Amino acid sequence: MQRRQFIYLVGLATVSGGLAIACNANPDPSDTAESATQATTTSTTSGELEKTLVVYSGRNEKLIGELIKQFEQQTGTKVQVRYGDTAELASAILEEGANSPADVFFAQDAGALGAIQKAGKALTLPASLLNQVDSVYRSPEGQWLGITGRVRTVDYNTQLVKSGELPTSIFGFTEPKWRGKIGWAPTNGSFQSFVTALRVGEGEDKAKQWLEGIKANNAKVYPNNTSIVEALSRGEIAVGFVNHYYLERIKKENPQTPVEHHFTDDVGSLVNVAGIAILNNAKNPNMAQKFGEFMLSETAQNYFANQTYEYPLASAVATPEKLKSLKDIKKQTQSIDLSNLNDLETTLQLMQQVQVI
Repeated sequence: MQRRQFIYLVGLATVSGGLAIACNANPDPSDTAESATQATTTSTTSGELEKTLVVYSGRNEKLIGELIKQFEQQTGTKVQVRYGDTAELASAILEEGANSPADVFFAQDAGALGAIQKAGKALTLPASLLNQVDSVYRSPEGQWLGITGRVRTVDYNTQLVKSGELPTSIFGFTEPKWRGKIGWAPTNGSFQSFVTALRVGEGEDKAKQWLEGIKANNAKVYPNNTSIVEALSRGEIAVGFVNHYYLERIKKENPQTPVEHHFTDDVGSLVNVAGIAILNNAKNPNMAQKFGEFMLSETAQNYFANQTYEYPLASAVATPEKLKSLKDIKKQTQSIDLSNLNDLETTLQLMQQVQVI
């Protein structure tokens, strides 16, 4: 089990008075109202732009370092970035409270953004930012915003499996015909976010049944998404549960790799986001909003699409042809509030119970 998840959960419980909202339950109206009261200030660039900005980034420097430099050149500001694990940074923000130097939290996944929001630490963003992104990929309360998207896929070796043999539901892979043919990475954060979404969308019992079914099929365990795609390319496994962009990166080096994406019609093709929240104690709120505007700009969105192979979420920027359109990916996750993917504790407990971690 990953210690970083516990660091995050302990920080959340300590600073937020044991705050924990079950992912498969709707928040109580009074809780929502309380959070809104704690974060009623709206970020605005109506004032003078500050000359500095502090970003806590769960996205590593290799992914966004070049964009940070471009933002500095464009605005003349000095950006101080604290890079780290998304969960640990969320915990740090909560532990630091009003003393946190962070203006912006750039998280790798929506669950951490949801935790910050539910702790009352995020500003309500202006409509000028929110309206650039489909409502599915931003906070219903307007307190965090998706910048890029990533899709869970079932990648498969085209020499071992025909596309017509692949089930339309992620639950189809629990069938005995897939025994010994599956690769997964139970300790990987993106996989755990998927299991959390499975709990949210399908309920605890079905999520448990799915984990038990895949385990019973003797799924081969790998440390991460990259090793799964590499195993697929070698024919070591027939199918693997991954994020979409790992295959894109490998195919850039070897276009002949005999692996393709399969998208299910359910939560198996969950679209999660990397996104930002502006903190309610931000000392540079105007520059923070400017940062959000830049990350949704055509320049930044095309950078993500073509360099990191993520989905651009700004509505004005088209998805590259090499990526299947989000509109064409059939999914039953539209009703899931991605903020609710913050309940990793219950997910980890379930995975422990099933003995997959």
